[in-house]
Amino acid sequence: MQPVTTNDTAIRLNDAVVALGGFPALAGASVSVGRGELVALRGANGTGKSTLLRLCAGLVPLTRGSAQVFDVNLADDRASVRRHVGLLGHRNGLYDELTSRENVEFTARLVGAHTRDVEDALARLRIDSRVASTRTRALSAGQRRRTALASLVVRRAQLWLLDEPHAGLDAAARDELDVILLEATSSGATVLYTTHETDRPGRAVPRTLLLAGGVVASDSPRQS
Repeated sequence: MQPVTTNDTAIRLNDAVVALGGFPALAGASVSVGRGELVALRGANGTGKSTLLRLCAGLVPLTRGSAQVFDVNLADDRASVRRHVGLLGHRNGLYDELTSRENVEFTARLVGAHTRDVEDALARLRIDSRVASTRTRALSAGQRRRTALASLVVRRAQLWLLDEPHAGLDAAARDELDVILLEATSSGATVLYTTHETDRPGRAVPRTLLLAGGVVASDSPRQS
């Protein structure tokens, strides 16, 4: 998949407003995120974190202000950025009648990935043969989350947008996910995710944006 940006900025929002049902879910958010950055979004429920992700994915219209993702003006064109984005929301986006493996294989076929990529993704998320052959509807919440993450890994998107990706995972899976996200950014992908999780000992702290009232209230640089 070829890059769609001509500079080092993946996301640029300037006083971005998104009104949902007449309510400003984003009320003038401004932020710039570079290619290859790992950024965590924090804030109380209802502060606009999920809306910011959905705006960057081209799923909700911009009401006012400006928003660009990979040099694409989202006020004019939201569709063209979607193929370069991997979005994981609170809903895992899986097909209940397919097995865990079949869900990941379905994504692989869509993006032209190989069988070995599917096997690698399943292994990385600790999805063993028993879970892989089980229909998604019969999986636990954590197993479904790992399957959704495996589908995201095999997609190899340029922009990863994840809403509470650590939710439902055990400690080992959360640690492995952190490694996967760092590897993705090392490969040039940009990762933006929401979290309520407190920092774990030994875990690298990414750049953190705090949202409050639909705006970016603070921006803390990454720490190692």
